[in-house]
Amino acid sequence: MKIGTCIRGQHLLADLENAIAIGFDTVELYFNETLGGINFKELSAQIKDVTGYSGVTVSGIGLYCNPLQSTQAEKELEYCIENAHLLDVDFVGTFAGALPGKSVEEAVPVFKKVFTRLAKLAEYNGVRIGIENAHMYGHWYSATCNIGFCPRAWEIMFNEVVSDSLGLEWEPSHQAEQLIDPVRQLEQWMPKVFHVHGKDAHIDYEHIKKYGIWFGGSYCKHRFPGMGDTKWQEIIQILNQNGYKGDITIEGYHDPVYCGDRENDGQKMSLLYLRNCCKDVSGD
Repeated sequence: MKIGTCIRGQHLLADLENAIAIGFDTVELYFNETLGGINFKELSAQIKDVTGYSGVTVSGIGLYCNPLQSTQAEKELEYCIENAHLLDVDFVGTFAGALPGKSVEEAVPVFKKVFTRLAKLAEYNGVRIGIENAHMYGHWYSATCNIGFCPRAWEIMFNEVVSDSLGLEWEPSHQAEQLIDPVRQLEQWMPKVFHVHGKDAHIDYEHIKKYGIWFGGSYCKHRFPGMGDTKWQEIIQILNQNGYKGDITIEGYHDPVYCGDRENDGQKMSLLYLRNCCKDVSGD
């Protein structure tokens, strides 16, 4: 299985050079809220200039925005879907959107309207849309920019928009943060998993026993893979057994220890850890 990393919209080419130097197999283009006017045809040429003969490829485009609230976000998602082929990819990751301050259920009619059209556009263009499962500091009764953060929401979403082109960009850390078992969840939801983000989490259960989870503090630390509680060998085994053909893309810039000047150290260790997990699973 290939291991990649996210490269950030405002630092794409520099991050790409760094990813190649570290030794990643793939990269996902990672944009927060907006593409910032980037032209994919021009970007494709720039990426090829940087990658050269390294063999590094682009595994997907991530535009993490709120298409239920912003017409610009919706149009930029359309641009990604219609022009993904320029970057030789067939995957676009995003949020399901939300009505800020409203419940998940209140946003469902708007989600259905927006994503029915986006899913049809994706089907026409041979693209898959994956909903990233970050809660973005929202919850069921007051979402922020993504209602697609938990299984109950997924059941509603995929019932309202029935399409083989709409699925999940799955990440275990956001599920662990909700005290969900990521391994059991992946086994159930594998048919809808189009892409996997590599981010780990450490849950402080002793803190929870003392304060609970609604105390205004944090009981969860997001970590690089291998530095949290996630059973990555089991996850990789499930992916392999179900014929997953994608990569695991490390989502950096969240680790509280390996950050700033130590970011690259975390990326390198995480890459090595995941590669070793793949070897252990395959028996090589």
